[in-house]
Amino acid sequence: MTKPQLEEAGRAPSRRERVREATLAEIKSIARRHLVGQGASGVSLRAIAREMGMTAPGLYRYVSGIDSLLVLITADMFDELGAAVAAADASVPARDTDRRILTSLRAFRRWALEHPAEFAAMFGPRTRLEPGADPGPAVEAARRFGATFFTLFEQLIREERFELPDGRAVGADLERELRSFARMCGFGDEDTPVEAVMVLTSCWVRLYGVVCMEIFQHLDFVMRDMEPLFESELQNVLTGLGVRYESPQSISTVTMGKSE
Repeated sequence: MTKPQLEEAGRAPSRRERVREATLAEIKSIARRHLVGQGASGVSLRAIAREMGMTAPGLYRYVSGIDSLLVLITADMFDELGAAVAAADASVPARDTDRRILTSLRAFRRWALEHPAEFAAMFGPRTRLEPGADPGPAVEAARRFGATFFTLFEQLIREERFELPDGRAVGADLERELRSFARMCGFGDEDTPVEAVMVLTSCWVRLYGVVCMEIFQHLDFVMRDMEPLFESELQNVLTGLGVRYESPQSISTVTMGKSE
């Protein structure tokens, strides 16, 4: 029984359950350290077991295989990223939607820059999972991560900050893929206008794309500092959504003034 299940059941974990949770946490911690140092392909149950003084078969009492372990640490990393974004969002008054969006998106980029190996594992090319490996925990954690952005975007729609594009330009094939994207991410419902999904997707592709190019160093041969490009895209995208853009320097100045 996992910790959330125990909390839901309303009872404290037994000593055996605490030991199991601690062992699983250690397994995941070592796996993540190996992932950061060697990439996902460098994570192996045998190496983890050796470091823990266990046998590789002994680890199967905690995880069903290497892919299941990678799913678990990916879920943890999405939760950590989501917590960083949520903390940034919470640092701004709830009524200030504009600054909450700016702060949250910058927190996403900052976390990615501080955790490039984790970002690559979370957002890089997908590998086929072994039979029986359930991607559910990572998918649900990714949805939780995106919830902050989706909530803020829905707020912009409610406030009618921008006009939705003409839905007649969305063909059946594109609508199918956009609906699939929305369902996977947990954005809206079937009554959400497909035009809104298209705007959200376009904005995310632009901003997420700049962060990916920075983390994966795709423009390293021509740009040494990607922040000006990110801020330029951020300003262009958010201005189109009716969001007030403020530079990081101006927000920092305001924050320092209030603290004084």
